[in-house]
Amino acid sequence: MCAGAVAFILAVAAASTPQDITVESAARALIAAIVCGVLCWASAERTIASTAGAIDAAIARLQRASNGDLESEIPPEVSECVPQLSHAMEGLFRQLHANLESVQRLAMFDPVTGLPNRTNFRRTAEHMLVEMPADASAVLYFIDLDRFKTVNDTMGHATGDLLLGMVANRLRAVADRFAAGVGAKPPLIGRLAGDEFTMFFPEIRSVRDADRIGRGVLYALSEPFDLADQEISIGASIGIAMRPEHGTALHDLMRAADAAMYHAKATGRGRAEHFSEALATQIADRAQLEHDLREAIDHDEFGLVFQPQVCAKDGSIVGAEALLRWKHPQGMRMPMAFIQRAEETGLIVEIGEWVVVSVAETISRWGKLGIRQRLAVNISQRQIDHAGFFRKLREAMHAASAPANLLELEITETLAMHCSEDVIEAIAALRADGASVAIDDFGTGYSNLKRLRQLPIDRIKLDRSLIEHVAVEPAARAIAQAVIGLAHGLGCEAVAEGIENEAQAMVLRVIGCDVLQGYSIAEPMVEAAFLTWARGVEPRRLAV
Repeated sequence: MCAGAVAFILAVAAASTPQDITVESAARALIAAIVCGVLCWASAERTIASTAGAIDAAIARLQRASNGDLESEIPPEVSECVPQLSHAMEGLFRQLHANLESVQRLAMFDPVTGLPNRTNFRRTAEHMLVEMPADASAVLYFIDLDRFKTVNDTMGHATGDLLLGMVANRLRAVADRFAAGVGAKPPLIGRLAGDEFTMFFPEIRSVRDADRIGRGVLYALSEPFDLADQEISIGASIGIAMRPEHGTALHDLMRAADAAMYHAKATGRGRAEHFSEALATQIADRAQLEHDLREAIDHDEFGLVFQPQVCAKDGSIVGAEALLRWKHPQGMRMPMAFIQRAEETGLIVEIGEWVVVSVAETISRWGKLGIRQRLAVNISQRQIDHAGFFRKLREAMHAASAPANLLELEITETLAMHCSEDVIEAIAALRADGASVAIDDFGTGYSNLKRLRQLPIDRIKLDRSLIEHVAVEPAARAIAQAVIGLAHGLGCEAVAEGIENEAQAMVLRVIGCDVLQGYSIAEPMVEAAFLTWARGVEPRRLAV
């Protein structure tokens, strides 16, 4: 309309004089204005339609991008009609693509070593195993660094990360060297976590080649690392699992290689061990033992027996040690047959809770019967790691109205040296109630005498290894006497356990031991038998 109006005015103005403007000339000017207006409208409509089409194409492209398509080209009409929008979309897609690649790398690769992480390794290895022929041979290595924790603790985590990167480079070098030598597919290397690595070779000709690769890894990792201007030596323990002998699924191969690695650590470290039938049997036995322990907890199959402790001077009973027994359907089981597995699986916590309640109830019964002898109970490593265990024990004693002065806690020498301040405070609270504390198995661990003096303890129990030869070897006698003197110097009583004959008991009395315990004194017995035995023991002066 504006263009038509301008054309009309110009046409009218073209007349030389006002007298020349007639109806006919005005009509001609109007026709020209209409034609001009129509042409301008058509041109604008075409431009608007092209821009609108380009915007529609851009919207469609953005929708495809929201569904993950960042690779397709920007529609050409967008570049032609709206070039600024085209450039903005290209920049956006490039940035999104880079961000997704970064996220993918963080999610699938270990940032310290650049190796596939656990998820990536498992996914890739599983895919490779699925594609392999049924009879094809492959080998999986589970590699655990031997002394890496020492480096982390002494030199810091940043130095530890540098060392892990060097380890990854050496593993790559070994793998590439072997693959190039036999013309095999490149192996898959991954870092599972911490100082644990895996290597999977999808093509292997023989067990001999698998051993050769294992030796190569051991040699590469045993060589010193030049780190922080000093040479660091670590080494590794390696477990080896073969396909198809030890399984065709990654889960089976990982479990087999992991078991073989732990066997390598247990037999001296710095070794490469194959999975074997013997290890398979051990795994099955451990799994069965764990299952049986859970059943035992559910069916209340545990019980306590009591071994007396007597005064070395007159033979009077001064206490007893509560010992755990498992009333297994196939026969009575001693603690050494199941305690380690219970601690590995965490079931020791539930067993310990049962022991806490049972000991509190037993002490309560003894208190009502007028028994004044203390009852000692062993504390496991898992229990001493948590101050909450001692608080629960204290609560159980209060709930059962059990006299605290009849309770004695036995803690091994090694555990006593490493327990936290919270644990010491919790033990001190029990001791303030009247309970006593004994250091068990003294002489088998490492004692810090300063810390030993600071601990709230009342008795020190000599390990059976210290008294085994006291009756026949002067050196053994001298060592036992020195430990007894140390206990007395700390203001504690000395207790000898594991006494097997009267000759040992006689020597221990002579060198000053205060309390005796062992099969020569009395065997562990159920509560009723113990109470009967205790009533029959009269204090007497024992011959020296």
